[in-house]
Amino acid sequence: MKNIYDCYTLNNGVSIPCVGYGTYKAADGDSAEVIRTAIEAGYRYFDTASFYGTEEYLGEAIQESKIPRKDFFIASKVWKAEMGYENVKKAFGKSLEKLKTDYLDLYLIHWPLPEENYGKWKELDLDTWRGMEELYHAGRVRAIGVSNFLPHHLQNLLDYAEVKPAVDQVEFHPGYTQEATVQYCQERGIQVQAWSPIGRMRIVKEPLLVEMAKKYGVSPVQICLRYALQRKVIPLPKSSSMERMKQNQNLFGFEIEQEDMWRLTTLPVMGWSGEHPDRYRVKVLESTERYDL
Repeated sequence: MKNIYDCYTLNNGVSIPCVGYGTYKAADGDSAEVIRTAIEAGYRYFDTASFYGTEEYLGEAIQESKIPRKDFFIASKVWKAEMGYENVKKAFGKSLEKLKTDYLDLYLIHWPLPEENYGKWKELDLDTWRGMEELYHAGRVRAIGVSNFLPHHLQNLLDYAEVKPAVDQVEFHPGYTQEATVQYCQERGIQVQAWSPIGRMRIVKEPLLVEMAKKYGVSPVQICLRYALQRKVIPLPKSSSMERMKQNQNLFGFEIEQEDMWRLTTLPVMGWSGEHPDRYRVKVLESTERYDL
């Protein structure tokens, strides 16, 4: 990979850029301005979701850019409350309308369970997946996948689904690398993506990251993003300033040495959001509680 436009190939042959832009909380003042800036900065892969409330702004920004739709890679997700065979197809239609497009490049199930301790999640996931397979076979979406699925959730789909998930988007960053899920996916040709690839800025003052940033002449954020790339995981960073957006793309002029990769992989748990698909959300220490700032 030499720049953000270089691509991985998904298990159905679709090309996907190696770095994307995450739009969670990217609607600055309920407008498309931040996303317009991201397009100007060069991003063409945008990750959104019905839950984010940014689909409409992304659609507006893309339309105003005058850049052909085919030059963008657009991904969205179906929310917990929209799961089920009929519901997912309705949710997909609403997403297309807000995004002002007639197809998606990638569509994901956002979470495997609609709520904690939901006993019939296997049946619901399969029912939802059946609706997504129908959208895929109809050519309305180029690839389908999941988000926040752990190996046991994925195995349920693989045991019964006609179409293998192309992607699993999970929280992934130094301090929370979800090794079991990453290994499971990579062994089965499922592309892993990283939401919160910098631990929501909670880990940038970690001494090891600061040390490595100095060693390689980059920022701690760039260390996190480069780490994902070297693990063959697609990072989805988000920033609101042009300067940071450009910096987040500048990942290809250095390589983290193997020893440093091991050190990053074996960090103790830190920067975790507290989100887990099978459990109630955990309150975790913020960086300001961990460090004397």
